[in-house]
Amino acid sequence: MDNDNPNKTVTIVVEGTEHDWPKGDISYEEVVTLEVPDYAQHPEITYSVRYKRGQGNKPEGTLAPGASVKVKEGMIFSVSETGQS
Repeated sequence: MDNDNPNKTVTIVVEGTEHDWPKGDISYEEVVTLEVPDYAQHPEITYSVRYKRGQGNKPEGTLAPGASVKVKEGMIFSVSETGQS
């Protein structure tokens, strides 16, 4: 089995845009940065990150800051500002 082959990528969708991502995990911060490239410069802005079409035992859910989730081909992420400042 080559599930951990570092050369393998999957296609994930973040807010309607496809991204190739290495097989394995993606973190809250990485998902937000795909949608908001200057996220790191604005730590005061928080985002809600939801996903669908995930792995078997967690097909959908929410990613909290500091958390990560295993990516799967065709996984869909939505990122929205929570409005807190």
